[in-house]
Amino acid sequence: MKKNLKTIIFVGIAIDVAITIFLFVISIIMLIMLGKYGNARDAAANANGLILYLLQHTTFYFWLFVFPLFVLLAGNIVGLVFYVKKTSAKESAPAKLDDLSEEQKEALKAELLKDLQKNNEEK
Repeated sequence: MKKNLKTIIFVGIAIDVAITIFLFVISIIMLIMLGKYGNARDAAANANGLILYLLQHTTFYFWLFVFPLFVLLAGNIVGLVFYVKKTSAKESAPAKLDDLSEEQKEALKAELLKDLQKNNEEK
């Protein structure tokens, strides 16, 4: 089950990246066209295909290309925050005795014995 979850997460990330790159490319092309010709009417006169349609229908362009970019950005930020919290919670969790190797257990015992002997000598 855990392997399937990792696969689903990787596929989701790949789809997210692909959609984001596609939307950014279209948005950059639109910005270049508007910057090159100054306004949407002149840019539309020199464009064709999808870019021409998007220059003529700016509301459609906003809802289909610009708004999803903001939604993806917000979703990625929220996902990153949850991932960082989850990761830092794992790292800051106290170590359990079962998590230690045999060498680490022996070193801990030796340290504890030294501390106990030191405390007994001070009293």
